[in-house]
Amino acid sequence: QVQLVESGGDLVQPGGSLRLSCTASGSIFRINNMGWYRQAPGKLRELVATISEGGTIHYADSAKGRFTLYRNNADNTVYLQMSSLKPEDTAVYYCHAEIVGVYTGALVYWGQGTQVTVSS
Repeated sequence: QVQLVESGGDLVQPGGSLRLSCTASGSIFRINNMGWYRQAPGKLRELVATISEGGTIHYADSAKGRFTLYRNNADNTVYLQMSSLKPEDTAVYYCHAEIVGVYTGALVYWGQGTQVTVSS
């Protein structure tokens, strides 16, 4: 059993900063990649950023220059540092990971979601 637990969502003013974290736990053999997606009301879920096991990072255009993704392999945690936040960043942010379990092949897991609201 693998779980992703997220934290860090909050209400923040435009131009502000926020850091999201996501920790994977359970019967983990290897984490291939981890990252964040988001879903705004009435919109499809979209990629924000992902990082591979080797540290290769991919950012959505909307995140480039404002968001930083980094990963601590020692404790299976990924962080999304967000700055210069805009109202259009308002969404539920979901942690995503592709994990090879001790007893399974590679499976995709999702966190429960954490709300980020950017508003004055």
